[in-house]
Amino acid sequence: MKCPACGSVDSRVLDSRPVDDDSSIRRRRECPVCGRRFTTYEVVDTLPVTVIKRDGGREFFNKQKLAAGIARACQKRPVDAEAVASSIEADLQNGLVSEISSKDLGDLVLERLQRIDVVSYIRFASVYREFQDIDSFMAEIKRISKKAKTHPVKTEIKEEKNDD
Repeated sequence: MKCPACGSVDSRVLDSRPVDDDSSIRRRRECPVCGRRFTTYEVVDTLPVTVIKRDGGREFFNKQKLAAGIARACQKRPVDAEAVASSIEADLQNGLVSEISSKDLGDLVLERLQRIDVVSYIRFASVYREFQDIDSFMAEIKRISKKAKTHPVKTEIKEEKNDD
């Protein structure tokens, strides 16, 4: 690391510690030439993901915008919208995806919400799929109800023992 004072390209690390939820590392360094101490931060360089909108426009993926949309669908429901958005962001980064259509992004959200909370799923789907009437709602409810019957979600039921 180049010393900001004398320009020497050599430096010695005195201390390292994680910061920002372990997403970066703070390093305290010392220049062996001039003795000046300075701090550097090391972060992972991520590939920017571009979202291709329905109208053909493009914008950079914004986790906060996605989380806000999910939060509206999950209002008063036991769903952590920020965690869902972070999970999707991690999948995009780990998959080395550079572009994704808004349709595919919406499908990822629906897939997650269907596993977590069906009410939030229906709320999100109603806006995402632009339901126009009650028949659209009913068709989607019937579809996921049918899917739930063929692929039931396994849950643990704990039986209480009565020591009477």
